[in-house]
Amino acid sequence: MSDKMTKEDCLLVLCTKAAEISRLPTKADFTEEEVARIKSYFGPWPRALEAAGLKPAKTEDRLEKNHQKHIRAKQRKVDALKKLKQ
Repeated sequence: MSDKMTKEDCLLVLCTKAAEISRLPTKADFTEEEVARIKSYFGPWPRALEAAGLKPAKTEDRLEKNHQKHIRAKQRKVDALKKLKQ
């Protein structure tokens, strides 16, 4: 079945499993094939849980905060490389 899973099938499988186990499903709750198919549609596991409505999506503020954090980290790397070249 997992080879022919549609995006909607993946969402249904996630929601059904969550109801069955009364918690957020983890990758370990599924076969490797099911996990691969789900991730092929939704990317990282948390995004799949968000798409299924099982986990709240990150807020725009949180996304912007993470973006700024990445920019600062890259700038520190650039600054460190500049110091090495001097």
